[in-house]
Amino acid sequence: PRPCRIEHAGGTVAAIRTYDPVSQRSLDEVETLVVDPATEVILDPDSPVRLRPFTGQEHQLPTLYGRLVTLLDYVPEARLVVEAGAEARAEAFFEQIAEGRASEAGARGEAVPLYLTPAEWRKARDSREVAVASDAETESIAVPVFLRERRPGAAFSAYLRERLKAGERVVLGGDAAGLKRLSRQAARAAERSVRPVADWSEAVAARAGEIVALPAPLDAGFRVPDLGVTVIAAPDLYGGSSARPSAGQPVILPMGEVDLRVGDVAVDRDHGLCVFEGLERIGTGDGGSTEALRLRFAGDAILMVPVDQADRIWRYGSEEEAVTLDKLEGGTWAKRRLTTEAGLARAARAMLEAAEARRAAKAPALVPPEREMERFGAGFGFPLTPDQAKAVDGALMDLAGERPMDRLVCGDVGFGKTEVALRAAAAALLAGKQVAVVAPTTVLVRQHLRTFERRFSRFGIGVAQLSRLEGPAEARRVRQGLADGSIRLVVGTHALAGRGVTFAELGLVVIDEEQRFGAALKERLRGMAGDAHMLTLTATPIPRTLQAALVGLKSLSVIATPPAVRQPIRTLLTPLHDDTVRAALMREKGRGGQSFVVCPRIEEIGPMAERLKRLVPELATVVAHGEMKPAELDEVMVRFADGEGDVLLATSIIESGLDVPRANTMLVHDAERFGLAQLHQLRGRVGRGQRRGVTYLLTRPDRDLAPAAEKRLRTLEALDRLGAGFAISARDLDLRGAGDLVGENQAGHVKLIGLGLYQHLLQLALRAAKGEPAEDWAPEIRLGLAGDVPEDYVPEPEVRLSLYTRLLRLGTAEEVEALRGEVEDRFGPLPAGVRALFTLAQLRVVCLSLGIARLTGGPQGLAVDFRPGSAPAAMPLGDEVTAREGRLILRRPCDHPDRRGELAAEFLHVIQEARDHQG
Repeated sequence: PRPCRIEHAGGTVAAIRTYDPVSQRSLDEVETLVVDPATEVILDPDSPVRLRPFTGQEHQLPTLYGRLVTLLDYVPEARLVVEAGAEARAEAFFEQIAEGRASEAGARGEAVPLYLTPAEWRKARDSREVAVASDAETESIAVPVFLRERRPGAAFSAYLRERLKAGERVVLGGDAAGLKRLSRQAARAAERSVRPVADWSEAVAARAGEIVALPAPLDAGFRVPDLGVTVIAAPDLYGGSSARPSAGQPVILPMGEVDLRVGDVAVDRDHGLCVFEGLERIGTGDGGSTEALRLRFAGDAILMVPVDQADRIWRYGSEEEAVTLDKLEGGTWAKRRLTTEAGLARAARAMLEAAEARRAAKAPALVPPEREMERFGAGFGFPLTPDQAKAVDGALMDLAGERPMDRLVCGDVGFGKTEVALRAAAAALLAGKQVAVVAPTTVLVRQHLRTFERRFSRFGIGVAQLSRLEGPAEARRVRQGLADGSIRLVVGTHALAGRGVTFAELGLVVIDEEQRFGAALKERLRGMAGDAHMLTLTATPIPRTLQAALVGLKSLSVIATPPAVRQPIRTLLTPLHDDTVRAALMREKGRGGQSFVVCPRIEEIGPMAERLKRLVPELATVVAHGEMKPAELDEVMVRFADGEGDVLLATSIIESGLDVPRANTMLVHDAERFGLAQLHQLRGRVGRGQRRGVTYLLTRPDRDLAPAAEKRLRTLEALDRLGAGFAISARDLDLRGAGDLVGENQAGHVKLIGLGLYQHLLQLALRAAKGEPAEDWAPEIRLGLAGDVPEDYVPEPEVRLSLYTRLLRLGTAEEVEALRGEVEDRFGPLPAGVRALFTLAQLRVVCLSLGIARLTGGPQGLAVDFRPGSAPAAMPLGDEVTAREGRLILRRPCDHPDRRGELAAEFLHVIQEARDHQG
């Protein structure tokens, strides 16, 4: 279900539209909208009872309603179907309810009966027919995946004839196209006809030795010996999936948008670091008014910046307590900016030289056998999401080229980046080259080792491991195997870039969790790759690395579509109470899962372990932290991932790479001590299976959160959608681990001027290094048009500021029109002030393209002043148009400012045509 926007006029509903909560764009119009209450407490309007909503009001349902009814009361004759083992789970649930009642009675007095009692449950169960669902009676056996065989068609034919000879019914399944193809091949192989059937009951009623075709989107076949049925799915032979593509929706990345909020540290391009305190209305000197950004500098000096200059303000990215604000009239900012710009010029030249060298370099074209790649892809148990498919195609095209691949794959936690790496590795290995996979931790290395072993074992390709866990003898064996080519696939830590490690024919280097490697280490890994292809995976991309990708120095793949089975992680900010801890951990145990408890410091592990022993003595708790011996730490974490233990008590060492499919609950103690991106990485460890994950951000109940810390945690609580990692990177207040593409010296520049302005200046420096125009200028437009976003149209000041800034930073007329459509769709018909803003934005982008420095207008006409060298060589002059050096004047009376905007657009169009005519 999607949220809806209700448009109303004159006191009536004009339209109801669904919309995308990320992009805010409307999707479909609906006729009706049923709004269910968000609570079970629904009082009769005529009831004498009057209650204000309060937390936990559902627990008072028996008091408000008297006797409560259950679903069973509505269907008294219905058969009750329960899973095997349900009785034991019910007993455990009743115990949990009893504990909750006892706790509630102790805290609030007598607990009210909210759930069925065991006696009531048994009475309801015993009074009706009960069926127990069990897999034991109809055990199924997997069918071979023929695509993985060297001769898939022959393997399919032999298996089909074998099953028919055994007297079984053979059911072919697939979507329309796959089923048609499979039926033809089966008919040829068995030399008999294939009969279409409509449903499963008709299929199992077929004659022994008959082949039937059942339209069904199956991913894999199976045998049911008790029924004498073998089902063969089209993907068993042809690969891919008959299932529908992922239902996940692409996440629109908020790159390029200002995300300034009241209280954020900002950087004024001309004056330096300050605090954004909101929008205020100021006079314009001509009797009108406009909104302005209120900026506070050192010494509480205030500067008001009109919103038509908002593009000079950038978000800095840290809390006020962590920075020193600049003096409004001081000179230190100008020196910092000059120093940074000089450094950026050098960095831009180095980046372009590196890119040019990579383009000039030659790499072997890696083109694997197509059938073998299909066999490998068939080993993936899920359909690729659209973004995964594009990333795989991009990587395979890069590998097939003659230049070294340098591709960055960005995707949120659990979005399937590893599958892209697996298929790229398969392409390189099947083309006869070696592959090295580098991960930042031994735990992640071990998990990659298992994944790669499982996928490549059918191809006879072994996987070696090289990290601190290998003994000297094993490390020597691996290094020797890499040098002589007998080891073709290796997974390891940065030890792979160490001394003495050489490769016979290295074709591909995969770097996982790129954001966790420092710049110097990444340079070593890049040196290790040489002319080999390089694939980089990252969940929270280092912004400068992402910047390099966006300016064309790397190839970029963004996986923004979540897998169909992945659900958003529910995030709750709550005080630490014993009841909360026990209830959360026991609830997870009750649904057969595992939990994490995370502490910010090692010294807090011991007290928390004692607390858990007291609160949940029935749960097995294991401990992991950075002071343990590497081998011991690795063993604990891998065993937990294998299902040993109920609770893993750890520090943030688990934030990266630990894949525990059964872990669905996380409790983060003293959550305010963690950075925003770090918390997002942590919560990405849960909910990686099909159950929804829950993360509790626990704070000390005896002390208030600092405003900045609460804002950080509320941001995480609000950004609980899938794919929020990119939004969180944009909001992250922590600049640690920045790294750099061309050397560590640039990391300091980010801290000097802020990330947003750094990226803007880097783009200008790159243009200058390429010999392109790189001046940072904006046209001055004075037509008397009053552009403004009324508060009653867009109430939130941050959203208004974002709109002002986006308009000022758009580069084409098409982008302006697209934003106009978005705003009108989201907020309704444009008021006059907003229409004027879009008119000014359209004029601005045309002035930029024509090199017009100033466009002014009044009752007598218009004047256009060009930047040096930008004026057209020839203009169609006439009675109304005169020219001076670098200036054109249109003399046409125009009293109304709106009409003046239209006249300016017409005049600029004439100038554009003259420019185009010149060629």
